[in-house]
Amino acid sequence: MSGSSGTAYGWLTLAALFVSVAVWSRLTRRDPRLILIYLAALAGAYFGAKLVYFAAEGWLYWHAEDRWIKLATGKSIIGGLLGGYAAVELAKRLVHYDTVTGDRFAVVTPIAMMFGRVGCLVHGCCLGRHLLADGTRWPAAHIEFSFNVLALIVILVLRRKCLLSGQHFHIYIISYALFRILHEFLRATPQLLGPITGYQMASLVLLGFGLLAFRRRQRQIRAMVPVL
Repeated sequence: MSGSSGTAYGWLTLAALFVSVAVWSRLTRRDPRLILIYLAALAGAYFGAKLVYFAAEGWLYWHAEDRWIKLATGKSIIGGLLGGYAAVELAKRLVHYDTVTGDRFAVVTPIAMMFGRVGCLVHGCCLGRHLLADGTRWPAAHIEFSFNVLALIVILVLRRKCLLSGQHFHIYIISYALFRILHEFLRATPQLLGPITGYQMASLVLLGFGLLAFRRRQRQIRAMVPVL
């Protein structure tokens, strides 16, 4: 990473943090416990992002000369989603908060993702596979940025029309997991089992987790509906 790109990447990371905190504060200004839950989400997301990155590809660079730079900067969005979700569930239990928070995270998360993918463009990471002999690559970061723009629009529409309330974050992680399973075939990431990458394996875990959480929430919603 060059000095200029590293500085830009750092500023984009800070911008993503400040914007997401501002949006979260606006959505949750009535209960101070929600700030603690958000801080737990950030911590869990960071830990999960590093853990999945190391499992998916970080360990491959252990003998590289720049391994510490790779390990310091490498992160996984999939791991961030898994770690963040787990941390939120734990934090809610600790602060005795039993109201749904996922619909709020479904707004914040795509925004942070978009900043992250702009950072990928500046940094020059998360590249797509070569398409042509002249070095032209699949625009992986652009496609992921576009996915999150579309996801944010869909979530805002669902929120405005009060559709599938309580399921917005589950819808996001299910959609993102499916997207990454397919998109990985066009990304230049290490393959661990034939054509399968570690991120596809992690995406399968995320998909299963999202489907189970969606089903559980639907049961809770049906249990709250009075029988006439």
